[in-house]
Amino acid sequence: METTVPERGTGGRGAPATRRPGRSPALSSGTAKAAARIGAFAVCQAAVIAGAGLLITGPAQDRWPMTSEDTAVEALEDTRTATLSTASSIASALGDTSTVVGLTLLACLALVLVPRLPRWREAVFLAVGVSLQSVVFVLITASVDRTRPEVERMDDSPPTSSYTSGHTGAATALYAGLAVLVLSRVRAPWRKPLAALLLLLPLLVGLARLYRGMHHPTDVAGGLANGALSLFVVGRAVLPGHSWVGRPPADAMDIAVAAAEQRPAPARKEAAVIVNPTVTDEATREQLRLVLAQHGYRDTRFVDTTAEDTGGGQTAEALRTGAELIVVCGGDGTVRAVADALAGTGVPLVLVPSGTGNLLARNLDLPLKPAEALAAGLTGEPRALDLGRIEGDGFPVVHFTAMAGAGLDAAMLEETSDRAKSALGWPAYVLAGAKGLRAPRMRLTVSLDGGPELHRTARMVLLANIGTVQAGAAPVPAARPDDGLLDLAVFDPRGAGGWLRAAGVLLRGNGRGSGSGSPRTATDSVRGPVEFHTFRRAELTFTRPQPREVDGDPVGPGRRLTAEVRPDALTVMLPAREH
Repeated sequence: METTVPERGTGGRGAPATRRPGRSPALSSGTAKAAARIGAFAVCQAAVIAGAGLLITGPAQDRWPMTSEDTAVEALEDTRTATLSTASSIASALGDTSTVVGLTLLACLALVLVPRLPRWREAVFLAVGVSLQSVVFVLITASVDRTRPEVERMDDSPPTSSYTSGHTGAATALYAGLAVLVLSRVRAPWRKPLAALLLLLPLLVGLARLYRGMHHPTDVAGGLANGALSLFVVGRAVLPGHSWVGRPPADAMDIAVAAAEQRPAPARKEAAVIVNPTVTDEATREQLRLVLAQHGYRDTRFVDTTAEDTGGGQTAEALRTGAELIVVCGGDGTVRAVADALAGTGVPLVLVPSGTGNLLARNLDLPLKPAEALAAGLTGEPRALDLGRIEGDGFPVVHFTAMAGAGLDAAMLEETSDRAKSALGWPAYVLAGAKGLRAPRMRLTVSLDGGPELHRTARMVLLANIGTVQAGAAPVPAARPDDGLLDLAVFDPRGAGGWLRAAGVLLRGNGRGSGSGSPRTATDSVRGPVEFHTFRRAELTFTRPQPREVDGDPVGPGRRLTAEVRPDALTVMLPAREH
């Protein structure tokens, strides 16, 4: 059966458009069309630049400015000095084939592998842009036969035409491509100076090639044009927000939402989406709106958090106005604030991870792409999870969903700037944590479930409702969010060997993920430099103020933490368990 929705191009009236069910026009890729269009434009690009070369070497060779090109190159030859020659050698090397290929490979690996950096589209843009420049360069040099300048050449002459400058074209495709990514994907204040520096590099390469007697000025100009056009063609085809191929019509999302809202629903469903605007862009909101409409949630309210109210107030207001379902779209701090307001209400929560850590979502094996996570929650079943209730000197009673702690981990979180998290993702925490390794270990007293006091020294302590963190590390491997218990981990490594053994504990783990299996009972264990305990209530007292954190948010230094478990306090929509 096919679904018919009205065309929007004439105000919602006109001939009906037939669409296949379950396929959104906003999500079509058009990869084959993109490749075809790149190829077609590449042929045009090669024809234009080659045509200019044939004009330069033919009818226009006796006209200005071609008649002054030899004079310009000879003037540069007369300015040669040892210092300038060394500088030109370095600049020229920036456009060497080995340099460009190596840097392109490294940049693409970073784009694909480092979290929070641009994703595969940006890597494709850079790799294909550099490759396209090379292909067009070969076509041009095969079409235009131009000898190199009649001056002393400081480099070996490759068996290719002087037109165009391959060094300059390759440098333009690489460094200008990186500048485009910096300007369009980085929000840091240093992005413009960095982009300006990257854009300067192809000009320096071109000037070096002229200085070294390898090209005429128009050869360098042709190389600049070849690299720039390659980036333009590929960027328009593959970069998000710029694609001309596989790009949905401007109103495609409106069409898809309208189609979803026309489907009959058994009853009106009320939901509210609590959104952290610093980690959720407009495109993500529209995708979430479409998924909600497809599942019967129409005219859903999207409410932004603020620096003053990180989610709790917005959640309480949504409950007062009749929301039957709360969707939280943000990182660990936003999830904690919303869960704190929902504790004990029974109103189900759908997790849409959008932050740096997303620890609860990872431990529940939820998809990490927002639209997929929302769809998984809306089609799932309610499950009761535990919350940790924590208080300390200097901050009020709050709930946590993942982990709280004191010592090295809290200091690491305090040292990590929002700028670093945005640029690097979770590795920014590792870099910041290195600064805290030289801090003195803390002394503390631990009381668990009213038992005898334990006196310990430690680098950090964790109070955990979940077991694993980023990169598969499991600092509290047995912790589960549905077992009616919390876990305490005391880390006290000494010397290089102790840190290595602690790292081994972190990486081995026995992570039980979302916690399917038989209930646990309270246990204690010691694994080298790490000591584990389970508890229902814990009181930690430090001999001097220590940095502290709750679900990734620093709460200020203090000398006390008291935590207890609240079993089944939070209802979360999760994919149905396999039986």
